[in-house]
Amino acid sequence: MTQVTTDDYAWIRTSPLFRHMRESGYSVTLVRGRSPQEVLHAMEAEPRGTGDGTAGLIEANDAHRAEADHDHWDESYVAGAFKAPGEKGDWTVVLGFDGGLGVPCAQKLSEGGRVVAHSRNGGKPIDLFHWFEDGELRTTFERPSARDGNSPDELVPVMRAVGFPLTPDGEHDESAPAVDAKAAVLALAERLTGVRVTESLLHDATYELGLVPEQPAEEWTSVVIDITDAHGERFHREWTYEEITAASGRAQAEANAPVVVTYATPRAEDRSEHRTGG
Repeated sequence: MTQVTTDDYAWIRTSPLFRHMRESGYSVTLVRGRSPQEVLHAMEAEPRGTGDGTAGLIEANDAHRAEADHDHWDESYVAGAFKAPGEKGDWTVVLGFDGGLGVPCAQKLSEGGRVVAHSRNGGKPIDLFHWFEDGELRTTFERPSARDGNSPDELVPVMRAVGFPLTPDGEHDESAPAVDAKAAVLALAERLTGVRVTESLLHDATYELGLVPEQPAEEWTSVVIDITDAHGERFHREWTYEEITAASGRAQAEANAPVVVTYATPRAEDRSEHRTGG
């Protein structure tokens, strides 16, 4: 395992390419032991030839968006994949300017191997990290101190080593110096893959291109709102699908209810005063 830290990814702060990735939303997925063609096929991507560097990938994706039906929000995008050396052999690196959607079949692609992915959705940012091992989601997080997965704490020692401000038990360390969280995520990804992602690696690669179709919306059963304000006060509430449907029905019924306008009948003395002029 490499000894990379956040300092090795300080380049992202001044990189025009990474600025574009942050602003447009991106996903980088690293897949061990699968060729670029295999990964794109698993993503059900329609082959679109090759692209010369990120310029070619961006051009192909922009051309696809220009052809899209603007009356319908289309989440299909052109992804680019190439081979890179890493720990225990070659890895496929997949880059997509996809608004942070990520590779939909990452868990399946990890069967018998490993997949590491990080993404950002652009706009009001949501930054995610995922580590899959042999078909299992081991660790995922948006905030490093709020991890999920089948082994959410397994990476804590490595996360601390690369620079995440965590205590030994995985809580946020208030006394630790602030770090660039995205640089820390890239360093963590390298620790797990052995692939050093540099600006030149992404910029100069020859990409196998594929048009990734829009994924069907997943069925949902509940919505969770979990907010902690600046004073540490937490609001946590889960609403089930049935509760939301019932509330929506009540609101719709109220909106469709007839409006009844009533008028107050003037009192006799008020009418008398009006006739006599006060």
